Amino acid sequence: MAILVDGATRLVVQGLTGSEGRFHGLRNRSHGTNVVAGVTPGKGGQDVDGIPVFDTVAAAVEETEADTAMVFVPAPFAADAIYEAVEAGLGTVVCITEGVPAHEMLHVHAYVHARGATLVGPNCPGVLSPGKANVGIIPAEIFREGAVGLVSRSGTLTYQIGHELTQLGLGNSTIVGIGGDPVVGSSFIDILGRFQADAQTEQVVLVGEIGGDEEEKAAAFIEAEMTKPVVAYIAGFTAPPGKTMGHAGAIISGSSGTAQAKKEALEARGIRVGTTPTETAELIGEVAGRS
Repeated sequence: MAILVDGATRLVVQGLTGSEGRFHGLRNRSHGTNVVAGVTPGKGGQDVDGIPVFDTVAAAVEETEADTAMVFVPAPFAADAIYEAVEAGLGTVVCITEGVPAHEMLHVHAYVHARGATLVGPNCPGVLSPGKANVGIIPAEIFREGAVGLVSRSGTLTYQIGHELTQLGLGNSTIVGIGGDPVVGSSFIDILGRFQADAQTEQVVLVGEIGGDEEEKAAAFIEAEMTKPVVAYIAGFTAPPGKTMGHAGAIISGSSGTAQAKKEALEARGIRVGTTPTETAELIGEVAGRS
């Protein structure tokens, strides 16, 4: 098993005819994802390396029975693309686009959740279930299939920890990059709950960063709801207070939202926190009996 995407996923790429949409859509297909359609208004009837392009998501779903969307459209149009995908009945939408305004995401978040759909992103690297499907920009070749679930606000750290796990002979059930914006479609808690219910996932790595209180909320959820071991890593121990660092959500004020505060909140709930990506992978290795 896996979560969110697997071998049965039928993917439609919104923005497939653009340079990035084409590159990553074809790359996802090369890693085994069943990319069944693309959508670009006004370009219906064309194709991208044999993948049919439609004017609307509804038309793509009717013709190809797509069930998952990847949004690769410019930020001014990303919210409308998400609305269109959900209206067409797609259960999972992965939005890679950066720069979607937070006030738009507030409306999108409410709309998507009210209709029972799942949104990952925006400003995220996507979702990868090694050996099954890759929806996004995650470099699948550095991961291997296994039993470790990985959920992260940071794309690059996701790749590094995945590589460290591979070096230890460990693999992943699913890797989920939820994105680092202040408002995203899926929280740590949303994904942790799915990992808890997933038969393939035996251990979980949570990769957080400074800003907000999502890691603190996740710590409480893990203590109350999860039976599977969770190891965490928090980026940003040297970040100065009051300064935005990287992601739009990575801003701290005083002691609130600092890496140290998050580390303490996690450890108070019995969750081990690595000080480096390497140590974090080694902690999972200990839990899994590989080191």
